[in-house]
Amino acid sequence: MPMQTLIVIPTYNERENLRPLVCQVLALDPTYDVLVIDDNSPDGTGQLADDLALETRRVHVLHRGGKQGLGTAYATGFSYALEHRYARVVEMDADFSHRPQDLPALLAATGSADLVIGSRNTPGGRVLNWSPLRHVVSKGGSLFARTVLGLPIQDCTSGFKAFRREALERLDLAAIASNGYAFQVEINYACAQAGLRIAEVPIVFPDRVQGTSKMSPRIVFEALWLVVRLRLGVARPPVRRHAALESIESVGIVREREQTAA
Repeated sequence: MPMQTLIVIPTYNERENLRPLVCQVLALDPTYDVLVIDDNSPDGTGQLADDLALETRRVHVLHRGGKQGLGTAYATGFSYALEHRYARVVEMDADFSHRPQDLPALLAATGSADLVIGSRNTPGGRVLNWSPLRHVVSKGGSLFARTVLGLPIQDCTSGFKAFRREALERLDLAAIASNGYAFQVEINYACAQAGLRIAEVPIVFPDRVQGTSKMSPRIVFEALWLVVRLRLGVARPPVRRHAALESIESVGIVREREQTAA
């Protein structure tokens, strides 16, 4: 039986983008389903999502009472995917900055990795139509997180990710509290702390054409502050305790074997 994949797409005022995005995603592979999580968009995005769900059983919709943040939206989507037994889960923006045509490569890499990140910073990856300031903020934030937390990741703030089901089962989704860039850093750090296999594949990241960006100075500051708190141990990564213990034990076994071989 083919592995079913759930594409989780949070939305807030994305009516212009939603229908073409969902149609392009579903056309790629019959094993792809879409879950739209709408935060009561005043532009009617939620109603459009409901209309799409009536047109095909491959579209599912969750409505929330208002803007509750990207991180909690993805945590809700991940829980939905686990409850409905999806084998692979993708987080994806609704504004076409994450291109549907990059999905097959992202998911193919889950054959040998638990978390696959669509990377703008690895060879072959790039961004289009960004201002110099946005380049500096993105690459600087990623470098800061990678250096301070020791993450083996070139693009720490990418929001285009594919997870194996087993990876999400090792995370404490209820403990995720951050949003925006901070959520991406938190989930990367949690996966690294859980001993999961992490890979990056290059993507092309165009700036949105329709709608308005949700980026703000507050979101950037939240991400930088979370990195500091994680490094100091004030904040704890959302890893299930048994997963953290398994990771420590596996490292101990490897070291014991190395010492025996020596």
